[in-house]
Amino acid sequence: MIIIGDTLVSEELFENSFVCDLNACKGACCIEGDSGAPLEAEELANLEEVWDLVKPYMRPEGIKAIEELGLYQMDGDGDMVTTLVDGNKECAFVVFDASGVAKCALENAYNDGKTNWKKPISCHLYPVRLQQFSAYMAVNYHRWGLCDPACALGSQLKVPIFRFLKEPLIRKFGESWYDEAELVYAAMESEKH
Repeated sequence: MIIIGDTLVSEELFENSFVCDLNACKGACCIEGDSGAPLEAEELANLEEVWDLVKPYMRPEGIKAIEELGLYQMDGDGDMVTTLVDGNKECAFVVFDASGVAKCALENAYNDGKTNWKKPISCHLYPVRLQQFSAYMAVNYHRWGLCDPACALGSQLKVPIFRFLKEPLIRKFGESWYDEAELVYAAMESEKH
């Protein structure tokens, strides 16, 4: 583990490669799993704020799920998560493009300039998961077989996980945190030679 600021970062973010391959996985991470996307406390208010603006981007099934169950739920671990369609299917905010790839209604509304909140940070950071401890936040790589094509593409393109996640890592931790991550990576690479 590597300390950057008040985070404890898994070395896997520097040692492993990753680039989403939506043509291969079709956005399965938004569909599979046993609960919705983890939400941070302030993101509950973000969802409420953008709901009316995002609703036109959603599928009827997602709208119905949210109208019946709410914008978010508490999962079995006591964490707040996005609502799922029919309680156990895809995220309520999932929409599908013409080729059947899962996309995010929240992100589509953001990309169209309708909102200023892109999507939950847990979605933006995936395959990284965060876990808050008293003195630090753990920044870990979450392995999931669904993402094997992304690992293969990342290896082919030689893109370490942290570089693939540059935008969301800066969004969460700031530019200086990311700059330090680059220095860590450079040091790790120089040790190999």
